[in-house]
Amino acid sequence: MDEPALPDDIAASDLDRAARSELRTLTKENADAVARHLVAASRVIEDDPAEALRHALAAARRAGRVAVVRESVAIAAYATGDFALALRELRTFRRISGSDDQIALMVDSERGVGRPDRALEVGRAVDRASLPVEAQVGLAIAMSGARLDQGDASAALDELERAPIDLQRIHPWSPSLFDAFSTVHEELGDEQEAARWRTRAANAERLLDEVDAEQDEMTVSTEAVALEPGVQATEAEAPAAQQEPDAAPDAER
Repeated sequence: MDEPALPDDIAASDLDRAARSELRTLTKENADAVARHLVAASRVIEDDPAEALRHALAAARRAGRVAVVRESVAIAAYATGDFALALRELRTFRRISGSDDQIALMVDSERGVGRPDRALEVGRAVDRASLPVEAQVGLAIAMSGARLDQGDASAALDELERAPIDLQRIHPWSPSLFDAFSTVHEELGDEQEAARWRTRAANAERLLDEVDAEQDEMTVSTEAVALEPGVQATEAEAPAAQQEPDAAPDAER
């Protein structure tokens, strides 16, 4: 098979344990090759999404019936802007896994192929309460984008306000959610509120970068990092308390 070369420093054991467990039906040799391609894809997806897609497709040729493999192809295809391929792979992933965790990517891919109406239908068909918090936030952002595609900024704001919003804690998804609020308020013509959300997004990004920089010295997945009085940064998965945007003005300082 025409597969991209695998760097020598990539080992099958570098793959997430949960993902490796999905490869147990494969022979060890094949499972190791698939795992290494998935790791290689994850390494380069930000800087070279086309190369990431090549690795993901190489894994799919070896293990096309494994959910995490098709999910990886979908994510890489989305990153390259091939939304049609991303949709096809996301549907396959969903059928194999029974999971709606990538519903936001499906909605956004429908937007990518120019079908905002279909994007909204796909998003509405899912029980949001059953999704992990990060998926709920991603879906709210994608649905808001579809509303903007239709030219309805008020409905876009309503979609965002359905997301679990917590201004007392900073989560990995906080910058994207805050940026989305800023964009919608700009569309509504409220520059002051847009600026408030831009500030929150920038501060959240900075604080998360500081946490990442200290990862060698602390476990950020389990230890909260004090940001300022009453505000904490965390990667906790527990659902955040719903709050109005102005409930915690300290978060934007």
